[in-house]
Amino acid sequence: SWTSPHFFVSYPPPSSSPTPLHASSARLPRATNVSSSSATVIGRHVRSSYKHLQGDVRRRKLFSYQKFFLRIGKEGKVNGTKSEDDPYSILEIKSVDVGVVAIRGLSSNHYLAIRKNGVLYGAREYGPDCRLIERIEENKYNTYASAEWLNKDKRMFVGLNAKGKPMKGKKTRRKNTATHFLPIVVQPR
Repeated sequence: SWTSPHFFVSYPPPSSSPTPLHASSARLPRATNVSSSSATVIGRHVRSSYKHLQGDVRRRKLFSYQKFFLRIGKEGKVNGTKSEDDPYSILEIKSVDVGVVAIRGLSSNHYLAIRKNGVLYGAREYGPDCRLIERIEENKYNTYASAEWLNKDKRMFVGLNAKGKPMKGKKTRRKNTATHFLPIVVQPR
């Protein structure tokens, strides 16, 4: 005599909280950061996860695609030089936020800055004009755009023309090689 198999059906206990509308939203972890109250959760990415990069200081020379070293003179004049030994071309690049840097001339003690009208200059004090978005382009060169100012909803970039003169930010574009710089490590002496 054969007996039929027993099936056990289990139902979840009733819950006061509603079930998620999308199954995928139940899988997303909620990240918490005890040390920072400004942690923002965007899907799985936590913005404050790059806090360890803030304050990172790199000593570099910025070599332009036009074959000039970017320099910040003692009075704050920004231009390019062909001289590899120019002390005003040694720069400190400091991370101030995620993807945002401040660039300071070591000898001049001025910060690379872009005014609202797009003019490049060396600022004595760090301010909003000095906040630059650093981006690595496809050709492995870096671009530096004003984090503060836009021109007709477009970024304004640090750029040197073919004569080593600073370009007005309003005339620059990310794809223009005049705005591309190769950070070269400065060897300590």
